[in-house]
Amino acid sequence: MAHIRIARAFWPAAAVAGALALAGCSQGDGGSAAPAGSGDRTPSSKAGEPAKGEVAIPEGVDEGTRQIYVSENATAACMRKKGFTYTPRVAGLAAAASPVDGQDYELAKKYREKFGFGFFAPAVYPDDPTVSGSRAHEALEANPDRAYLDALSPAQRKAYDKAMGTAKQLASGKKVMLPGCVKEGIEKGYGPEKSQVQLDREHAENEEQDRAAKQALNGDPKLISLAQQFASCLRDEGMAVTTTQPTAIGDMVKFATATLTPSSGVQNMDKDDARAKLTQEIGIARKDLECGKKFRAAYFPKLAKHPFSGMTG
Repeated sequence: MAHIRIARAFWPAAAVAGALALAGCSQGDGGSAAPAGSGDRTPSSKAGEPAKGEVAIPEGVDEGTRQIYVSENATAACMRKKGFTYTPRVAGLAAAASPVDGQDYELAKKYREKFGFGFFAPAVYPDDPTVSGSRAHEALEANPDRAYLDALSPAQRKAYDKAMGTAKQLASGKKVMLPGCVKEGIEKGYGPEKSQVQLDREHAENEEQDRAAKQALNGDPKLISLAQQFASCLRDEGMAVTTTQPTAIGDMVKFATATLTPSSGVQNMDKDDARAKLTQEIGIARKDLECGKKFRAAYFPKLAKHPFSGMTG
């Protein structure tokens, strides 16, 4: 369970972190754009449709995901105006609830019966694009503009880099975005850059809200009882229990299973060894799902009322 609360203090903290990767990528490995014949915005044929070169924001996404879409679309529009093409990088952002975490029991059951938690699956199903980390999935996530960028002349690449804008680290350690389309996109998606005083205050507020949310969940009598039942079931199945906190037990077995993967990753594992490991993982994942069925059915509705940021377990 990756518990993510909609963040309130975005850029330059969180937003710049993502933009740094984007801008850095543009400088060295074929980032994200190419020269276009025109920077004009193509009007939508219907109200609400995205302009040419932009992507529609799916209905029902959370505020954080919506801001990413807005930011990426704004970056694309800015680059078009400067005579370049940038393809918004939003692949996978609007995915439905994770099939792994058990919030949707039937979905999780179907997923875990084939992929377990998803750790060894990339080695066994390298050509399945639905498996995160598989060769096919990584191909979907690859830079869609790489071929265009590779065709740029040195002069065009220099102009492209200037249009995108770059990240700069100040002597104080703070990272900021210099003028360019990345910065314009961030501002459109997340609002104007906030002062350090504002960021510090909001960070403190976020931490306090996280503390209160976790306290509410970990102090809930029903969740405490169900977590104890969850733990007892796991022990009966021969699995170690390292926590019974409601905010942590849901991911406990998954995190423990992750330690079984080789430090070098699973992509280069022997196929038969990987399949044997996946079979073991599937068994563990199914037991965890069944033991935690009642707990998760009660936990996720309460989590929606007391969301917190970050990941626990």
